[in-house]
Amino acid sequence: MRVFDPMKVLKNTPISGEIPSNRSILRRTLEIAWPSIVESFLVSLVGMIDTIMVSSMGSYAIAAVGLTTQPKFVGLAIFLSLNVAVSAIVARRRGEHDQESANRVLTQAVLITLGLTVVVSTVCVMFADPIIHLSGSAEDTHEPARNYFMIIMGGMVFNTLSMVINAAQRGAGNTKIAMRTNLISNGVNILFNYLLIGGNLGFPRLGVEGAAIATVLGTVVACAMSIRSLFHPDRFLSIWQMRGRFRFDKRTMGAIANIGSSTLAEQIFLRIGFLTYSILVANLGTTAFAAHQVGMNMMSISFSFGDGLSVAAVTLVGQSLGAKRQDMAKIYGSICQRLGLLFAAILCVIFVLGGRGIFSWFSNETAILDYGQMIMRILSVVIFLQISQVVYSGCLRGAGDTRYTALVSLISVALIRPGSGWLFCYPLGLGLFGAWIGLAFDQLMRFILTRIRFQQGKWTTLKI
Repeated sequence: MRVFDPMKVLKNTPISGEIPSNRSILRRTLEIAWPSIVESFLVSLVGMIDTIMVSSMGSYAIAAVGLTTQPKFVGLAIFLSLNVAVSAIVARRRGEHDQESANRVLTQAVLITLGLTVVVSTVCVMFADPIIHLSGSAEDTHEPARNYFMIIMGGMVFNTLSMVINAAQRGAGNTKIAMRTNLISNGVNILFNYLLIGGNLGFPRLGVEGAAIATVLGTVVACAMSIRSLFHPDRFLSIWQMRGRFRFDKRTMGAIANIGSSTLAEQIFLRIGFLTYSILVANLGTTAFAAHQVGMNMMSISFSFGDGLSVAAVTLVGQSLGAKRQDMAKIYGSICQRLGLLFAAILCVIFVLGGRGIFSWFSNETAILDYGQMIMRILSVVIFLQISQVVYSGCLRGAGDTRYTALVSLISVALIRPGSGWLFCYPLGLGLFGAWIGLAFDQLMRFILTRIRFQQGKWTTLKI
């Protein structure tokens, strides 16, 4: 904390009250951040364990599960955007000490989630076959990928309902609830992976489909725990406060629509870019795509640290702005950023020293290990940009500056990543290495654009 000087952070920002000590700022940040970091890390870790467990069936299984990732997130895009709005608004209401409005936001978000889930789940199951074809499936990966996708999206209601409740709890500062929920549900997921993928302890051997069923069973547990978290009358968000509020309110819907529409646009741009990028890599062949999928699992691990700090930034920035403390919003955003760089440095050392060894957890194929060494070298640099831009984006979303983050996603993810990835991958003949160079260009652009916006400070004046 000796390298952190709040006065330098606030050089162009009026001070609205007493500035806590550096120790207090760090303690408050870590209280909110560590459960979110653990939660996000566990989600990424389980994704990696899923890949390791299905890899016992061969590289085709790794590729099959990987093919479903982007279509799944396309289906979840509207819910992810809604959850960003819910977190930001509840955090602002918490800062304003407006418990009634916060519970109204959650109630109406739950109703919206349930209605949309029915539509999205039905469409994804009915059109699973052409969706997986569009994602770049090959003859050996299409059927298992389609079946995996149908199971995941058919049972998505448990996931979407848990997500919206946990998003509201994070906004209220109750990040430990979401952490505990994911800790238990991920344990259930891993247990049933063991039982159903390989057919252990008398259970049927279901392979890739077994991994999908295990994931859904984990979300069932998560959903039950999330709902249970609302049955505490003394908490800021409580089922007892939600009673009688199952009617749409103009002010609440306006706030959700204002932020949610921009975050939905951002999610659409993200998913278009990610899906296009995934398709161009899938066309390199099953082996290259399997190696790429392992690399994306490792990138997801590094992302989890930035994502956890981003969740903390949404909460701390939103609550600070709700309390009319623009100065503290900027301070909390800056300390989250510095913590992110610390995590990036640690991960960089791990990735550089253990790159090939880490890939050997997934496969012993020489081609995949060679790809892995190259991917981990690129990733050891990219993580500094990745974690930084994720934290900056969290600060902007917490303030309600979601139109700007949507613009960043349009420019960088939807255009630069697939465009530069295609250029280096095919016309310049660099293959998978070129695809990852395109990814690095995307991360660099997002870092530059979000950093500039954060330093300008205009986001601290937005109203929700």
